[in-house]
Amino acid sequence: MNNLKICVYAICKNEEAFADRWMDSMSEADLVVVTDTGSEDGTVEKLKERGAIVYIDQIIPWRFDVARNVSLDHVPADVNICVCTDLDEIFEPGWREKLETAWSNNKEQVQEPVARTGRYLYNWSLKADGTPDVQFNYFKVHERSGFRWKCPVHEYIQYEGDLRLETIYIKGMILNHYPDFSKTRGSYLPLLELAVKEAPMDERMQYYLGREYMYKSQWQNCIGALTNYLSLPTAVWNEERCAAMRWIARSCMKLGRKKEAYSWYYKAIAEAPHMRDPFIEFSQMCYVLGDWPMTFFLAGEALKIKEKSSTYVNMGYAWDHTPDDLCAISAYNMNMPERALEHARQAVKLTPNDQRLKNNLNIIERAVKSSNAGI
Repeated sequence: MNNLKICVYAICKNEEAFADRWMDSMSEADLVVVTDTGSEDGTVEKLKERGAIVYIDQIIPWRFDVARNVSLDHVPADVNICVCTDLDEIFEPGWREKLETAWSNNKEQVQEPVARTGRYLYNWSLKADGTPDVQFNYFKVHERSGFRWKCPVHEYIQYEGDLRLETIYIKGMILNHYPDFSKTRGSYLPLLELAVKEAPMDERMQYYLGREYMYKSQWQNCIGALTNYLSLPTAVWNEERCAAMRWIARSCMKLGRKKEAYSWYYKAIAEAPHMRDPFIEFSQMCYVLGDWPMTFFLAGEALKIKEKSSTYVNMGYAWDHTPDDLCAISAYNMNMPERALEHARQAVKLTPNDQRLKNNLNIIERAVKSSNAGI
């Protein structure tokens, strides 16, 4: 179409079970280059059978940035566009055409020489019915020259050349993630602690460290790391700051510090009032506490927000039946059956096969009938 040479490159280890599915998805590329970092199953053989160019490299000590840079170094110099994926990620068909179209259109509009990266829709997780859950824009498409991977974990691609960097949004290019839950995140925390030690003023690594402490239920460490993050002069991205405040609020709640949790959720909403996530997570906490007026108010405010963030993570529970479900339950408990019925019906409409939602709707319908009958 545009005479662009496109290469998919990846790192892998013990992923034989995913090799065929991944190669099917990546087959729209001109070539696939894989760096195996120590598989003990048939991953290497399977990938070679399917046409991938496979290199075997040991990365000691392990760092994701080093591994990805080794992998990138194996990509031929005549490649125009590099697409980095993992073997548990699958493109929806037709991705190459979307990529070429976006790249070509951008080239026509920009006359000066520039370096290009691409962003596209990434479904980090999917619900059981295949619809998106956690969703955000991803960044692992770039030109061949001048780019290197940075950070031991939660690595990102950085341009080190002299040209102006241009970001292209690739409409319709969608990558779906099917995580292998048998794999451990055991290396993440020590690598994040190393990253912060190497670059204590790096707000991105400080944020991820705090979030990882939360995942590990290290609530006080989470609060400490994210408080440090919020104090950094470079921590200015309001949506990420909002997320940090949400995780601090969650940690405070886990520690029984309810007033602090309320306070941090208010701060999170003030930081990013255009996002549903802080409203819904605050509402969920109030639901647990039986604070029905706040549960209803916060979920209702979330429903007023009609557009997802185009630059940050969108949690699935902020956009599925959850806001209406919270409104229905809290309205029912405040003796507002008509309002409860409105939201219960909408919750079932959004997720029609959820038996709990249908049971709640039946209960609320009976309450409305009783109320109308004057019982």
